[in-house]
Amino acid sequence: MQHTASSGHGLGPHMKDIAQQAWPVLIASWAGVAFAVIDTAMGGHAGALDLQIMALATSIYVTVFVGLMGVIHALIPILAQHFGAGQLHEVGRMWGQGVWLAAALCLVGCAFLLAPDLWLSVSGDIGPEVRDGVRDYLSALALALPAALAFRAIYALATAVSRPRTVMEIYVAGIFVKLFFNWVFIFGHLGAPAMGATGAGLSTAVVSWIMLAAGLARVLRDPWYRRFSPQLGRPNWREQAELLRLGIPMGGSYLIEVGAFTFMALLAARDGMYVTGAHQIMANLAALCYMVPMALGVATASLTAQAIGARDPALARRNGRAGITLVVAAALITALAIVLGRDPILRLYTDDPQVTAMAILLLTLLPFFHMGDALQCIGCYLLRAYKVTVVPLLMQIVALTGVGLTGGWWLGFGPGRGALAGLIETLIPGAPPGTSTMWIMSTVGLLLSASLLFLWYGYVLRRHARPVGTPEDQAALR
Repeated sequence: MQHTASSGHGLGPHMKDIAQQAWPVLIASWAGVAFAVIDTAMGGHAGALDLQIMALATSIYVTVFVGLMGVIHALIPILAQHFGAGQLHEVGRMWGQGVWLAAALCLVGCAFLLAPDLWLSVSGDIGPEVRDGVRDYLSALALALPAALAFRAIYALATAVSRPRTVMEIYVAGIFVKLFFNWVFIFGHLGAPAMGATGAGLSTAVVSWIMLAAGLARVLRDPWYRRFSPQLGRPNWREQAELLRLGIPMGGSYLIEVGAFTFMALLAARDGMYVTGAHQIMANLAALCYMVPMALGVATASLTAQAIGARDPALARRNGRAGITLVVAAALITALAIVLGRDPILRLYTDDPQVTAMAILLLTLLPFFHMGDALQCIGCYLLRAYKVTVVPLLMQIVALTGVGLTGGWWLGFGPGRGALAGLIETLIPGAPPGTSTMWIMSTVGLLLSASLLFLWYGYVLRRHARPVGTPEDQAALR
């Protein structure tokens, strides 16, 4: 466990510790999101049809993957608390249980990916060429899912024991491999047929298995990880139940967050091909921006959980305050960068003038959306460090699904359609009213979620004013 800031009472040393652990997480996360950005950029230059196919199919895949990934990420607070308590053998043993969990979850995920019509029913009347393209793309991504989920167990281990550079190096190398296979499969080179959007999905499958092989080699051969005796062992049903008890609410929380993007993309298809493409660019940028508070949240939660495992509640509290400060500062800087860099950013995504025109209008909303996203992100991660997951999930259901997603559908495409048209026309003249309404209401939902999460975090801190980590403490807060 890292104790470098444990003796200080100011936030500076803790902010430094968090930043040192966050930057490799950020690079790895950006590299992971870069896969989708690369697909969108290369597919956008292949044609507007391919961009629409990837907008829909990627949204479906991300929903399935992120929801299941959240379950596996239950490993992070569990492993971090074992690491903070010096229980090194337990770290390696529980990691093996996480690998078994990933293997089981991939069966669930593939079932959803291979049923695209279930998802596309939300999109209204879309052309058969789009529907067939989405089906082929998701079939390719189903090949990627087992490797991608297993790799998240490696990510969880590296993050929990403060070695995030392990996955950063693999992700960065994966970008170059992804670019190469996209070039081969999307446009048809080296004897391969030009497969367009489907080629991007096949490229993702190839890269995912290469990354998993690299990650396993690192965990099993690196002396740092061998000290934990990482082993697959046999599935332990009691420990699987512990992972699921913590992981299912976490997965639900992840699913709610990303599900809004999925259904926004599916609904945006009703506004036409160009709005769908613009929405996809907006969603890619929002995801790219989210990586900053997410990386800071992961680092803050990891160090906080280690402090909890070491029975040091004062250090846990100081880490939390330092993480919140960093996230707010980073969100303000990111919002400014969006405003100043709008035009060159859009040129990287598309050459289509109609997609660009729609994207310029939607990007007006992104700085406000990101601020809400950043605040609710750090709130979630702080609570996860204390293994508090059920109450945050309920809060997000109300705020993100009830107010954000349902409210956005109701006012943008449902019975209340047009209720915000006057406001939108005043603030963003010419913006598509349906899709713009979805983004506005999602921003409102994020800000409400952040407020509720911080209220509950204050309650958790009051309950943990005494030394923490006992089963009784944890059970009282779930």
